[in-house]
Amino acid sequence: MELNDLPRKGGEWLLGAGPESDIVISSRVRLARNVDGFAFHTRLSAEQQTRLERHLRRAVLDAKVVGNPIYINLNETAGVDRLFLVERHLISKEHSLGEGDRAVIFDRDETVSIMLLEEDHIRLQVLRSGLQLWDTWEKATQADDRLESFLDYSFSPQYGYLTACPTNLGTGMRASVMFHLPALQMSRQMDKVLHAVEKMRMVVRGLYGEGSQAYGDFFQISNQVTLGLTEEEIVERLSAVVPKILEYERNMREVLMKNDRALFEDRVWRARGILATARSINSEEAMSHLSSVRMGINLGILPEVGLGALNELFILTLPAHIQKLAGRELETAERDQKRAEFIRERLALN
Repeated sequence: MELNDLPRKGGEWLLGAGPESDIVISSRVRLARNVDGFAFHTRLSAEQQTRLERHLRRAVLDAKVVGNPIYINLNETAGVDRLFLVERHLISKEHSLGEGDRAVIFDRDETVSIMLLEEDHIRLQVLRSGLQLWDTWEKATQADDRLESFLDYSFSPQYGYLTACPTNLGTGMRASVMFHLPALQMSRQMDKVLHAVEKMRMVVRGLYGEGSQAYGDFFQISNQVTLGLTEEEIVERLSAVVPKILEYERNMREVLMKNDRALFEDRVWRARGILATARSINSEEAMSHLSSVRMGINLGILPEVGLGALNELFILTLPAHIQKLAGRELETAERDQKRAEFIRERLALN
């Protein structure tokens, strides 16, 4: 199965090669769509769900929305493999835990992924490295237009695209940017920034979206309003917020380096030392130390490790990935040992 080829590398969005990649991990656009003539997912019988899944799969493949596609039916997929897909941002936690025939189709660089029968019939996602909001939106729009030529979407002249959750009515679009903001966290300024962002009617979430925590100092900021705005206006509003957050984080890094350089560098080197010597480490601790090391690389304190390799470790050291790398399910203690070993191997830390 193709999933076994993925654990040792990350998707394109983790390359650390896009604009503003010292702070911006990725840009994402997600579109929610439903097919006319079918009830919303939660109202479908098991037989209707199976029939719709097959209908959607044929449309996605015939429309060639995803190049060189990988198709995974989640109803036929083991729990650790579903968690693996969640960790890679290819499906949501809710999609993983759902019932009946449902699926994901994605390309091999994991830029385009389409969830079939999550909350809505279709969740089309485009994910790119660094700050590429406009390019990401254009790619998502092109994919959506191709798919719409094979499917009749549920649409209202008054409410726009009809979605299972009223908060997605209108464009059905969520645009988001994932930031790495360790200096704002260290200086305890993050709450002020979050409050200012929320006043602009944006939503702030953790690494895995709604309900998730900001492990590794990662924050996703996305639009809150989908109804009454065009897709272009949503991208424009989010694009206007991003430079302010970049400025806050860079200014705080400068302040910390100027006022507490020894303490700042000590944190970075201690994190590197732990990663270099630990024989057992859990996910949360690994994320925290990798965050400090990433900040140290961006500030020239630790120049020897590439951003792409480090970005990948934030995903590759998560529980399902460690188990996929081991080729079997692991108890917690053994998983923590394998994680420490993998980090030392990947970063050549001895």
